[in-house]
Amino acid sequence: MRFHAEHAWVDGRVERDVLIGVADGRFTAVTPGERAQDARRLRGLVLPGLANAHSHAFHRALRGRTQATRGSFWSWRDLMYRVAGRLDPDGYHTLARAVYGEMALAGITCVGEFHYLHHDAEGTRYADPNAMGHAVIEAARAAGVRITLLDTLYLTAGVDGSPLAGVQRRFGDADLDGWSARVGLLRDAPDVRIGAALHSVRAVPSSCMAEFAARTDGWPVHVHLSEQPAENEQCQAVHGCTPAELLNRHHVWRPTTTAVHATHLTGRDRELLGAQHVCLCPTTERDLADGIGPARALADAGARLCLGSDGHATIDMFAEMRGLEMHERLHSRERGRFSPAELITAATADGHASLGWPDAGRIAVGQRADLVALAMDTARTAGALPDQAVYAAGAADVTDVIVGGRPIVTGGRHTAIDVPRALREAIPAALFSAVLR
Repeated sequence: MRFHAEHAWVDGRVERDVLIGVADGRFTAVTPGERAQDARRLRGLVLPGLANAHSHAFHRALRGRTQATRGSFWSWRDLMYRVAGRLDPDGYHTLARAVYGEMALAGITCVGEFHYLHHDAEGTRYADPNAMGHAVIEAARAAGVRITLLDTLYLTAGVDGSPLAGVQRRFGDADLDGWSARVGLLRDAPDVRIGAALHSVRAVPSSCMAEFAARTDGWPVHVHLSEQPAENEQCQAVHGCTPAELLNRHHVWRPTTTAVHATHLTGRDRELLGAQHVCLCPTTERDLADGIGPARALADAGARLCLGSDGHATIDMFAEMRGLEMHERLHSRERGRFSPAELITAATADGHASLGWPDAGRIAVGQRADLVALAMDTARTAGALPDQAVYAAGAADVTDVIVGGRPIVTGGRHTAIDVPRALREAIPAALFSAVLR
């Protein structure tokens, strides 16, 4: 199979008339300045597949239902817990399939699912202990996107070690051994990576952090870090240090570990994260009033930034890329804090690497054949220079998505899922109207 891209992002810049060869799901040739009559034409700007490095699929049900009143992250979390208490494996598969379909339409070819809905609403294991994990894996497969299931260790309700209660009981596995035994039943596949997550310093006792790190060495491991000042204050009160310092004490920071959010950091924290992946989620961090993280300072310290849509207030990696830059502009009162190449790398190669797919995210020979075609003649992109398209485009401008050489989105439509209908059916008003008013 061959594709002809009018413009394509290759080696950090835009090239014209790029002929792209694909075989067995990999790029076999990338040749700028060449055309072929038998090649499938991809109009506009062609980018590598986008990686959504941080997702909680079920949060999509909250979009447009939690915005009408004042509150904070913690009041929003109360509403999120009500939704979390209602999902079963079938319902979660239906919802996640629709959400991942929406991601595919937005040009996302790989998702990192930070997964902690493990058991039933009472905290009892299903007959298949990984029924919920399998539900989201199969949902991603149905939507045609790869997934890294970041199976989450979640044992306590607070930094003080208070026990899980209410809906949180479905997140827990009693202890580290229980979690390890369950996760040990999961398997990688050609389109699946099994990774791990340490939910936060609130949810995992310090006494088992080092053992968790040892058991997951070499895996993709993600950690919610310093999303809220309250978490930092509680950690200082109990442990006498910041969350980043506590995780460093217990050897959680390893080459394959990703810090998620990293919003409220000290100078020492930024130094500790200089060798890590750091995933920022600008649209969610705005939506939840979390604050603005030190993205430029982290990048300057050596951190490899990636991006996620997290709570899915919107699913649009172009909005996340712009958000990274625009938050920096608000904080620094200076423009051009990140170049377009840095933003695209965060949304592609570094996002894939964070999720355990180092062979994806670049249009280069040997890489996985993932392509995203972006229309350059819409009301949003018309007149924009291709090398600055990330400042103009949105998810709605994606026309075609290829995953492993296979068309998933054609002409702006998913090839297997009527995504708007699937979302309407997965989020019935009757299910949530009573709990989110």
